[in-house]
Amino acid sequence: MTTVQWLETPCRQGVSWGVPWARGTVAEGTEFALCDGTPVQSWTTATWPDGSVKWSAHAIGPSEQPESSYELVVGAPAAPRRPVVVERVDSEVRVSTGAVTWVLKPPGLIASISYNDQEVVRDVRLVSLRQDAPDEGVAREQTTATVDRITVEQDGPVRAVVRLEGKHGDWLPFSVRLYFYAGAADVRIVHSFVWDGDPDRDFLAGLGLSADVVMRDEPHNRHIRLAGPSGFLTEAVRGLTGLRRDPGEEVRRTQVAGGAVEYIPNPEVADRLHLIPQWNDYTLDQTSADGFTLRKRTGAGQGWITIPSGTRAPGYGYVGGVSGGLGFGLRDFWKLHPTRLDIRNAASDVATATVWMWSPSAPAMDVRYWHDGMDQDTYAEQLEGLEITYEDYEPGFGNAHGVARTHELSLCVHDTTPSAEELSEHVALLNSPGLLTVSPARLLAAGVFGTWSLPTADHQDIEARLNFLFQYYVGQREQRRWYGFWDYGDVMHTYDRDRHTWRYDVGGFAWDNSELSPDLWLWYQYLRTGRADVFRFAESMTRHTGEVDVHHLGRWKGLGSRHNVQHWGCSCKQVRISSAIYRRFYYYLTADERTGDLMDELATIEEAFLVVDPQRKVRPDVYSPDPHALSIELGVDWGALAAAWLTRWERHGDERARARLVGTMSDIAALHYGFLTGSARLDLSTGRFDTSRDTIAVSHLSSLFGLPEICSELIDLDLDVPGFEKAWLDYCRLYLLSPEEQKAELGQPLQGISQEQAHSRLAAYAAARTGDPELARLAWRKLSVDTAEWKTTPVDGALMPVDEAAFISTNGASQYALAAIQNLTLIPEHRPDRGGAAWRSPDVRS
Repeated sequence: MTTVQWLETPCRQGVSWGVPWARGTVAEGTEFALCDGTPVQSWTTATWPDGSVKWSAHAIGPSEQPESSYELVVGAPAAPRRPVVVERVDSEVRVSTGAVTWVLKPPGLIASISYNDQEVVRDVRLVSLRQDAPDEGVAREQTTATVDRITVEQDGPVRAVVRLEGKHGDWLPFSVRLYFYAGAADVRIVHSFVWDGDPDRDFLAGLGLSADVVMRDEPHNRHIRLAGPSGFLTEAVRGLTGLRRDPGEEVRRTQVAGGAVEYIPNPEVADRLHLIPQWNDYTLDQTSADGFTLRKRTGAGQGWITIPSGTRAPGYGYVGGVSGGLGFGLRDFWKLHPTRLDIRNAASDVATATVWMWSPSAPAMDVRYWHDGMDQDTYAEQLEGLEITYEDYEPGFGNAHGVARTHELSLCVHDTTPSAEELSEHVALLNSPGLLTVSPARLLAAGVFGTWSLPTADHQDIEARLNFLFQYYVGQREQRRWYGFWDYGDVMHTYDRDRHTWRYDVGGFAWDNSELSPDLWLWYQYLRTGRADVFRFAESMTRHTGEVDVHHLGRWKGLGSRHNVQHWGCSCKQVRISSAIYRRFYYYLTADERTGDLMDELATIEEAFLVVDPQRKVRPDVYSPDPHALSIELGVDWGALAAAWLTRWERHGDERARARLVGTMSDIAALHYGFLTGSARLDLSTGRFDTSRDTIAVSHLSSLFGLPEICSELIDLDLDVPGFEKAWLDYCRLYLLSPEEQKAELGQPLQGISQEQAHSRLAAYAAARTGDPELARLAWRKLSVDTAEWKTTPVDGALMPVDEAAFISTNGASQYALAAIQNLTLIPEHRPDRGGAAWRSPDVRS
C-alpha cells in the first residue's frame, strides 16, 4: 500500500500523477485500486531491467469532496459511474465525459461541445497572425490552423487523451493534446508549437485559441466574467444596474450573481430595454508582468471604452448566459506576456472567445539575432569574442529555427453562468493544477534518481543555505522580472556587481540554458523536501529549458543552445543542454506526455554528432565527423547519451538503446584510463566505442551536466558491466588528489583541474563506495572553502527595488547545492564540523 497526498491542497478536478516502485516489487500488468473506492486508471511509464514496474502513472476524475490523501493498493479498480467514452466515427472522434460530449473533427480542433445534448460551443480552433516585417502598420495575414492527424492515445475509462497535429497555415507545426476525465466538464489543452520561419521575413503577430459560444439568452441574461488579481470583472451584455430608473433590488442582485432575470417589475425599465446599450466586445490585454488594460465596446466600428486596469491578471474568463456558456483560460497568463483575452460578438447569436498566447496588441514577435556579428567570421575571431563577452558566436548559428514553446489552456462548459466561488476555483486550478504525489521518504525508498537523501536535524546549517539559495532565485525572478513568452522558466547566468543587475546583455553571461545543471539542483531539492514551491519552480524551468533552449527540427534537431543573450543565440549546439536527465523527473512525477515527446526526440541523438562537432573551434587535431568514428566526450556528451538511452530503454523497452548503453559502458571500462581518457570514437553502426585510445584528457566540465547522477543510477542498476564502476570510481577518486598522488598512479598529474567544490561530490561518492575516510574528509574540505555572508543586500538607486547577493552565480549555486546534497547523503559521518559548507563563487568557463 502506498499513500499519495496532494502537492498543495485537495482539488476537485481530474488529475494524473506518477508513483515509483522498488525494483522487483511490482510485476508488469499489475492492477491498482484506491482503498476508498475512487475509480483510478493506471499505466506503466518505466520498468526496471528485470521487467518489474519502476514508475506507474495513475489518474482519477473530479470529485465534489476529494480526500486529503489516497491509499493506492494492488487490486482491481472500481469502475467510474459515468466513464469516459471515446468513439471514432469516420474522421471524427467523439468523447463523452458524462453530461458533456466533445466532437473532434479535423481540420479544426473541436467541432462542437454539448452539455446534456444542447450545443454550447462550436468550432474550437487555433488562429494566428503573420506579417513580413516587424514594423507596426504592416499588413497582417490571419490564418486558421489545420489539423492533419488525430491520434487517440488513451481511451478511458477515467482519462482519455487525444493528440492533434498540424500547422498554422504553411508554418509553425503544432501538436495539441486534449485531456478528458470521467465526469468532468472541462478539457485541459496542451499546445506546443515549433518556430520554423525565416527570422528576417516571418513575424508572428498573434497566436491564439478561439471558440464560438452559442448565445441563446436575452442580452440582460448574458454574462461576462474576466478575472483580475483579486476578483472578477462582473458584467452583463445589457446591464440592469446603475440605471436612472431602478429595475428593483432583486433584479439587480440576480443579474450580478449570474442568475436568470425572468421578470422586471418596473415598467419604466422593462419598456426601455431596447435603449440600454449592449456591450458586444471585451479585451483584457496583459502587455507586461506588471500591468493589464481592459476595454469594451458596443460593436465593430464603435469606440472602445476604457475599464479600470490592473496589475497581474490570472488569465481566465467566461462568456455565456443562464442557459450555458464557456470558461476559458491560459495558465501562467501574466508570466508569459504579452497575452490577451478577447470576447467578441457577445450581443449576437454566437460569441467568440479567444485566448491569445501572443497578443496581437504587442509588437510582432521578433526572433532576429541580436547583433550583426561584428566581423567574427573565423574561428580565431570567434574565440577572441569568447574571451571578452563569453559569447560563442558563429554566423548562421543564432537562428531560432526549431525552438518550441508549450502552453497549457483550459476550456470548461457550463449549463448556466457559474457563481463567483466556482469561477475562483477554476482560476486557482488553472494556475496551480492539482497533483498527487508520494512523500519524499517513499520516493527515496523506491531507489529512483540515484544518490540523494532526506534533510536531517544534524545539518540544519547546510539546509538553511540550500533554502537560502532557492529563495534567492525565487526573489530574483520576481524582482528582475524573469518573465515573458520565451523567457519564463529560465534564470540568469552571472551577476554584474557594478551595475547591480544580472548580465542580461553580455554575451554568454545572460540566460542560463541549463548551464551546470540548475534543473538537477531544483529537482533534487524537491525530491528531498516535497515542497510545492520548489516543484513549481522546477516545473517552469523544465517546461522552458526542454522547449525554448532546444532545437526540435531542422539542422540542429535534438541539440540545445549554450547560455546567451537569446536562448537560441549560441553556436555551441550540444546534447548537454537537451539531455533527458533534465526532463525525467517531471515526466515520471506527472506522466506529462509532452515531456515524453521531448525525450522521444532523443531516440537517436548520437546521430547529431554528424552535424555539429562540439569541439570544432578548439580541436588541436584534424577531424571531420565520421559515422564510424565520431568523437564523443566521455563527460558532457556520453552522460547525455547515457541518460537518453537509459530513459528510452526503461520507458519503451528499446533494445537498441539498451545495447548502446551497456555496450558503451563496457567500452569505457575497457579503455586503459577509463573516464580519464576524456573522449573516444563512436561507430554509429554498432553503437560502440573504439577502445584503443590510451591518453589522458580531463575537463572540469565533464561532471557538471549530470554525469555523476547518471553514473550513480547506472551503478545502482547493477547491469553486469565489469569494470565500469571501477572506471568511474577511479575518476571520482583521482580528480581531487594532489598532483603528486595523481602522478604516482597515472605517471602524470591531471591538467585543467578546477571546480573543486563541485567535484567534492565525486570524492564523496568514491569514499562511500570504497570506505576511504581520508577521501571523505578531502571531500568535505573541498566543499567547505572560502567563507562569505549568506544574506541579501538592498540596492539603492536601482531601476526597481531589488536585493542582491553579488557572490552568487547560477553555476556556483547549482553545483554547490548538488555537491552539498550528495555529500550529506554519502559521507555525513565524516563532516569535520558544524560550521557549514561555505560558499565559493567559481570562475567557470564553459
